[in-house]
Amino acid sequence: MTEEIAVVPGDGIGREVTPVAVDVLDAVGDFEFVHAEAGDEVADEQGTPLPAETREAVETADATLFGAAGETAADVILPLRAAVDSFVNVRPARTYPGVDAVQPETDLVFLRENTEGVYAGHEAELADGVTTCTRVVTEEASRRLAEYACEYAPEGFTVAHKANVMRVTDGLFRETVENVAAEHGVETDAALMDALAMHLVENPADYDVVVCPNLAGDVLSDLAAGLVGGLGLLPSANIGPERGVFEPVHGTAPDIAGDGVANPAAAVLSAAMLLEFLGHDAAGERVRSAVEDVLEDGPTTPDLGGEATTRAVGDAIREVVR
Repeated sequence: MTEEIAVVPGDGIGREVTPVAVDVLDAVGDFEFVHAEAGDEVADEQGTPLPAETREAVETADATLFGAAGETAADVILPLRAAVDSFVNVRPARTYPGVDAVQPETDLVFLRENTEGVYAGHEAELADGVTTCTRVVTEEASRRLAEYACEYAPEGFTVAHKANVMRVTDGLFRETVENVAAEHGVETDAALMDALAMHLVENPADYDVVVCPNLAGDVLSDLAAGLVGGLGLLPSANIGPERGVFEPVHGTAPDIAGDGVANPAAAVLSAAMLLEFLGHDAAGERVRSAVEDVLEDGPTTPDLGGEATTRAVGDAIREVVR
């Protein structure tokens, strides 16, 4: 049976890099692509940034390739993650041959809780000039993340937290993750998330897999992007029990949107993660290897010091894959 992939390019450079990733997927497998729309432009046209038919396409497809969303991002990607019951966001950050990096030895993965924390959406205005944001941390979500982490990194991982200040919420997160790891015989160490940010800059090679609450995972993985050459190199996977949404970590990049020079590497690497999620490990490795070859030998986009267009880089990756 042909697997179905929903394609939601979104806004900005998402509309430029996502077609490149689709072309690469088409070169390595027999997939049925279902195209759907979401984001700022759709909100202007239809009054909602996430039409019901788009959410339905994501809910029923075997996997989804997503680009980026602008001002409506919270109203797009959070519901899309919920549509596949995504409980973990997998964000690898590593250096690549031919790419100047602040820390060339960086090679780590962030496993980010994907459903709660301050991103749960519980905000309120109590009075003029007084607002609140309720941080939600549950044992169930923390345990779900920990179970995945133990399977993903049976050799051990680091638990990022701020339980010295957020004693109840991060205390529960840390305790639950460490207890689950102990149940599975998996070794862990713990690091305060602010100190971890400094240590990642100084010695990223000291870390392999980092398990994080929602906001911390978002911030720390973006920090790691600066160590390896920029957000244009970071893919991600929103994993659910049966389906996943795969997206580059970068946003819409309005400063270059429409210029045709966005780096498609993160989108294509996200497609490689999609392939592996569907069980096509060899194809995923082919795609990842092709990206590495092109990053090393060129052509490259301006963010990496080159002069190539998005399409030219995509064509080069597809040619290597073939």
